[in-house]
Amino acid sequence: MSQHTIAKINIAVTFRHTEPTEALKKHAEDKLNHCLKKYLHQDTEAHVILSVEKRDHTAEIVLKSKNHDLSSKATTSDLYSAIDRLVEIVNTQLRKQKEKITEHKVQIEAA
Repeated sequence: MSQHTIAKINIAVTFRHTEPTEALKKHAEDKLNHCLKKYLHQDTEAHVILSVEKRDHTAEIVLKSKNHDLSSKATTSDLYSAIDRLVEIVNTQLRKQKEKITEHKVQIEAA
């Protein structure tokens, strides 16, 4: 009998060398919220940094929660696609981490 509490996911968005827009901030928050809620069930702090240097548009994340510490970076030619790419990377990392944990539990139970 497990109780599911709603995890709080705090996402802070920082802009470097670019105009902060509400649309970019909302895009980053929505995409990451969807991805993180799928894998993380405890309170989580995420810091997203959106930066522009010449033609490189970069999205970075530093994520901290009880069982997960993660940082990733994606660079593309526009910030929206950089955010999308970052979410794909984070999604892959969290999925792999979850698979490791579940595979480890199965091996322990089988032994």
